Amino acid sequence: MVNVAKDDSIRIEKLELGPFGTNAYILICRRTGASVLVDAPGEAGKILTQLKGTDPKYILMTHNHMDHTGVLAEVKSALNIPIVAHCDDAGGLPLNPDTLINDGDVISCGDIQLRVLHTPGHTPGSLCFLTGNYLIAGDTIFPDGPGKTGSATDFRRIMESLTSKIFVLPEDTLIYPGHGNSTILKKEKQAFEAFFARDHDPNLCGDVLWSSA
Repeated sequence: MVNVAKDDSIRIEKLELGPFGTNAYILICRRTGASVLVDAPGEAGKILTQLKGTDPKYILMTHNHMDHTGVLAEVKSALNIPIVAHCDDAGGLPLNPDTLINDGDVISCGDIQLRVLHTPGHTPGSLCFLTGNYLIAGDTIFPDGPGKTGSATDFRRIMESLTSKIFVLPEDTLIYPGHGNSTILKKEKQAFEAFFARDHDPNLCGDVLWSSA
């Protein structure tokens, strides 16, 4: 577990879990102890241990890929709290979600207010969760590139998600992705602008890096 953010109202912990080293995040309201879990990649025991001493309210799913859902059923069974996801990814989850959310919805957890950003491209129902200047980004954006896409259409879709939902946020927004290290929006926005100024194959997709594509 790594404590990646802490201020007067919130603490954010990152756990790198499962065979793919996927990040799960626990967001904790410092006043009330209420918490939310974002994604359930693997190693349910570690997740449940880290949630002890908090009051879990929701399991939020960024998307439905198996490297993010590996122990969802086990964690749900242990905690008996709602699974929350976007309708476009609901059918691919190992369990039916209890609550469906969409762009612009707000999820409350103690004093924490999480704004839902629907960012399709990596999957049709990909979500990011924004509170203050902290963005839990799933596989929508990483340091030096967007999430992996399976077609040129999906790549265009994730580009639209980034330009309309992510790059309009304050430049000091801290990004916590579904794999690897965190980054800051200003850096990614500058790299994207340099990428966008170049010509690209109209069929571009897959694992794309701003710096080399």
